[in-house]
Amino acid sequence: MPIYMDQHLLPGVTARDVAEAHRKDMLIQHHHACNCITYWIDEKRGNAFCLIEAPDKEAVVELHKNAHGLTPNRIIEVNNSVVESFLGRISDPEDAVTSDDGLKVFSDPSFRVLLVTRINDPVLLQHRYGKGKANELLSHHNEVIRKELAAYGGSEAESEGAGFIVSFVSATKAVACALDIQKKLSGDEWNLAGFRMAINAGEPVSKNEKLFGDTIQLADRMCLVAREQEVAISSVVKELVSKDLLQNNNHPIIAFSAGYENLVNLLFNKLEENWQDPDFNVTEYCQTMAMSKSQLYRTTTALSGLSPNTLLKDFRLDKARELMKKKNYNITQITFDSGFTSPSYFTKCFKKKFGLLPMAYLEMLYS
Repeated sequence: MPIYMDQHLLPGVTARDVAEAHRKDMLIQHHHACNCITYWIDEKRGNAFCLIEAPDKEAVVELHKNAHGLTPNRIIEVNNSVVESFLGRISDPEDAVTSDDGLKVFSDPSFRVLLVTRINDPVLLQHRYGKGKANELLSHHNEVIRKELAAYGGSEAESEGAGFIVSFVSATKAVACALDIQKKLSGDEWNLAGFRMAINAGEPVSKNEKLFGDTIQLADRMCLVAREQEVAISSVVKELVSKDLLQNNNHPIIAFSAGYENLVNLLFNKLEENWQDPDFNVTEYCQTMAMSKSQLYRTTTALSGLSPNTLLKDFRLDKARELMKKKNYNITQITFDSGFTSPSYFTKCFKKKFGLLPMAYLEMLYS
């Protein structure tokens, strides 16, 4: 059966309240074909998250409704191994205390600080440097990051050819880890390889259907707009660490404000919603952003260093590469599915941005 994580927003909730609700869930779970695995409770932030094996989301809602009436605010489907990577467990904590009345009470927040690293597509690295040098760079990149995350108590939540997602309980350790990685992976070679880092923090369930989806999405976008040699830090993380840590170091840090983050998200949300529409151009972009052309130009160049037209085109090209990785489409399909109207123009733009033809990219991808 699928595994679900749900979110309950409960201002003023206590660990004992949630323990009692969990016990009530377990008493009737078999009536709903569910298995209540464990939960996380954060008294300070007033929320709880349950991990439940269930036939579907509706069964989770009915279970909670009939057990205690505390229906979830959000439910997403998750993978047990991914949950464990981010949160460190998929069962009750071993040190949980059992009260005199047999109630297992524990307070274990699910709030995590995520260090997201990004590096250029391995295929593009191979094209730039040759297979041997590209593999050497990636190997060194992976070795440095894994060594530092182990030193600072980070958990490797996700890793792929284009970077890592590392989960921390401590914001201070996440930032210190990033600064040490920055020292070891700095210089022109790593700038050309597109190495970037961003740190954000949040809860596992929010608007996004992916675990920590909103937190990761903003961190990814922060990587896109960060400058060379910068560690990008969200407004939430900035509030969690000391000013000394941010100021007393020899490497640049860019600390985002909440307003800046909202603008970045708005900018990229509009691209995400419209990139496959061939009629979506700069004029349409202005309208969806409620900005004049000059305002949009100033905004995109300030945030990303790119004009609105270039930002839109580059976004579509990056999405085209994602399509190529998911399925071996032909160039014509990729052209139209990524919002371009002409295969020849798409090919020209792809070659200009990435340095090789789309067909050559596909051949290297599947070789």
